Amino acid sequence: MTAPSPRAKRTDALSNRARILAVAGEAFATSTSTSMTAIAKQAGVGVGTLYRHFPTREALIVELYHQEIQKVIDLAHTLAAELPPLDALRRWFEEVARYGKLKYGVSEVIHAATNGGLNDKNYEPFLRAIAVLLDAGTASGDLKPGLDAEDVLLQLSVLWRIPPGPGATVRATRLLNLIIDGLRTRPAGA
Repeated sequence: MTAPSPRAKRTDALSNRARILAVAGEAFATSTSTSMTAIAKQAGVGVGTLYRHFPTREALIVELYHQEIQKVIDLAHTLAAELPPLDALRRWFEEVARYGKLKYGVSEVIHAATNGGLNDKNYEPFLRAIAVLLDAGTASGDLKPGLDAEDVLLQLSVLWRIPPGPGATVRATRLLNLIIDGLRTRPAGA
């Protein structure tokens, strides 16, 4: 029997890694107590394969965090280019809320891995993503002038404090409405 080529192994390894991250993201958003064994099983890989990619639970969480936050950062630019400013802001905030479900249960690990956020390579890009949306909203007259991206990030941080479960999505929507109303030049319905 012929051994698979190194390229085939590499493609398989990348596929396994992507599947593990996808399963872990869903699992951790539902329950932070999901075991590594359960993640491996749901991903259709052996436990050894999972640990080859992610030697610790923390390594898996940190990689998942970097992957997910980069998606959120990238989305800001796409939405700003494609949608009216308020629609782009709302859609992006909704994505931040989705991300918040993941971060809820693993925030302590992320906080420790990034030295309380001081060494978080995603912090500045995340602020720039917020600024892109705020600048577009200010230019259109929909948002108040002089809004600060860090202030908005502090407001958004409430989203990863919402416990998962029944009512979490409704609560997140109410909080997002409050945040957006506070950013607008005039509240909705005024």
